[in-house]
Formats: sequence, C-alpha cells, structure tokens
Amino acid sequence: MVDHSDIASDIARHYSPGGLYERILNALAENGIAEAELEPAHLRAVEEFHIGGGPATEHLLDPLGIGPDTRVLDIGCGIGGAVRHMARTYGAQITGMDLTPDYVETAGLITDRFGIAARFTVGSALDLPFDADSFDLATLLHVGMNIPDKPRLFAETARVLTPGGTFAVYDVMLTGAHPDFPLPWSTDPETSFLASPEAYLAAAEASGFTLQHREERGEVARTFFQQMKARIAAEGPPIVGPPLMMGDTAPQKVDNMTRAVMAGDITPVEMVFRAPD
Repeated sequence: MVDHSDIASDIARHYSPGGLYERILNALAENGIAEAELEPAHLRAVEEFHIGGGPATEHLLDPLGIGPDTRVLDIGCGIGGAVRHMARTYGAQITGMDLTPDYVETAGLITDRFGIAARFTVGSALDLPFDADSFDLATLLHVGMNIPDKPRLFAETARVLTPGGTFAVYDVMLTGAHPDFPLPWSTDPETSFLASPEAYLAAAEASGFTLQHREERGEVARTFFQQMKARIAAEGPPIVGPPLMMGDTAPQKVDNMTRAVMAGDITPVEMVFRAPD
C-alpha cells in the first residue's frame, strides 16, 4: 500500500492550527455569548461544512431508513455537525472519524455540551481503525477531495460495513476545468484530489459496491451560494464562520469554489452504494 502519511499530515495542518474550540468560544464571547449559552444556531455556518448544510444532509439520508439500531460511521466528520444531526434526527448509533485531531477534540466538546450521545476518533479513510462488519451505514460528506486513493477508500469502507450495508457519498466532484487555488479543502495541488463521478463509480465497482442512487446537485449548490451571499449582505458575516475554519484566506477560497460551481466545473454529487453481500 502507498504511504500517504505525509499527505495526511499536510491535510490535517491545512484544516486547523489547533485550539479551534477555544477560538469558537472567544468569537462568541466577543459578541456577548457565554459557553453555557452555546446553541446549534451559533454554529450554523460551520457545523455542517458542506454545500447545502443540514438540508443537504437530510436529502441524502432521509430515504435510507436510519433508526436507533443503525450503526453509522461518518468518515471525515469535521467538528461533528452531521453526526449531531443524525443523532438528533434518527437516534442512530454514530461514530465520527476525522484526520484532524483538533476537529475530533472540538467535535467531542461541542457534542457533550449539547448532551448528544456519539463518539469520535482520529483516523484515516485509507486505513479505517475499525473491525470488519462494524457499521451498517458509512457517510462521506465533502471529504473525497482530500483522499488521494479512491479505490483504497472504497475497499476500506466495504471492509468495515456489514454485508449489504450502505455507503452514502455527497462529494464535490470534477465536472469541468479544475478550479483555481486556494480552495476550502486545499491551498495547493499537493493536497487536492478532486475526481470525476466516473472515478468514484470505478472505485466502487472494484470493491464490489452496487450503485443504488446518483444525483447531481449543481442547481441546489448555485442556489445555496446565492442565498448565502444575500444573507451576508443583509445580516453581515456570521460570528462563527469560515475564517475560523479556513483562516484569513477563507473569502478567496470560498470565491474560487463558488465560481467553479457556478461555471459547472465542480458539482456536488450524491451517490448511494450497497456493499457486497
């Protein structure tokens, strides 16, 4: 297996220099909001850090019949927004995993603060730290752009899923010219691994997955960015927003991604796969 450890370290550094939870609390405190008053609404701009936010999560997952007995692995969980969403909405047994230790720590602290039962661990999508047949459902929400080996991703996911389990993917995929850097997931080409829908399908097929559903969500993405721009113009930037997650270059990163989405060069795509029996 190719050693991707250097890439993984670079990706983890890209996402957070450390101390994210404290920086969130400081930003809230500067606006008169104490830690004890923290609510999901305060984190809306960063909690589900993918195009479309919570409604996009629901669109992907609502049809899957998730319930209290469903064991879910959220690969690349970030600060745990989708994990908390799934726990609140479906009552499922959720594990969030991310490459970035600071995100995992922040996810746990926020989730505990909200009184939600979930667990978080540090790990790589290319070497999942779980036994075979550990989960009924795996989710991947805007993470594959940082994963260099899509076949290995699908092979590892197939391994940890139960036979006939579900892999639900909602990723930004390459559907035209490559966008300009920097981007929300990468400052330079060394840590960006955008791939076409066909590359995902080929990797899935190689691991025995069967495609159950595919939907391009480009129009939803374009509407999302238009609404976000209008909301910021009317209300100002959120207290806890992209700069806390992406640093001072956040506006440029978001602008580059937005232009690429509007041009159809990148598109968020849903794919739902059935694991081999």
